Amino acid sequence: MLYSLAEDGRMATILPHGVLFRGASEGQIRKQILEMNLLDAVIGLPEGLFYGTPIPACIMVFKKDRKRKDILFIDASGEDHYEKEKNQNKLREKDIEEIVSTYEKWETKEKFSSVATFDEIKENDFNLNIPRYVDTFEEEEPVDMVEVKSNIANIKDELQEVEAQMEKYLKELGL
Repeated sequence: MLYSLAEDGRMATILPHGVLFRGASEGQIRKQILEMNLLDAVIGLPEGLFYGTPIPACIMVFKKDRKRKDILFIDASGEDHYEKEKNQNKLREKDIEEIVSTYEKWETKEKFSSVATFDEIKENDFNLNIPRYVDTFEEEEPVDMVEVKSNIANIKDELQEVEAQMEKYLKELGL
């Protein structure tokens, strides 16, 4: 596909996420494509988007005659970037617009996209796994241990009451 692309052409292809990080010959191909400055963007998609396969996929956008060396990473796999349906997930119009707009503006958005330099990618041994470049980590709320201890005590009290009531019923039944 890259060979048949026009000198100023651009193309996108949908692939499984494994091509972004697997080693061996795939790693060598990835390295060569990056060194030739052909990869423009990597867009992570949610799981269950395509009929017949539950795995998440990605879109790799290639472009010949690139003027910049950095790569745009977009993580559109988060639950707020698609609609869950019974058998298959779906990108809504607003989700597609956000992906396209981010690509066109070539911008970094917190928990959604990041522009990585060639040197950064090279430091990561040409691994293009999206979480290396787009941080989507959500801080969990701290657990209130006093409340947990109180809940456990309440549950133990309720259990004792239920066991006492059960013992009473068993005696009445002569068991």
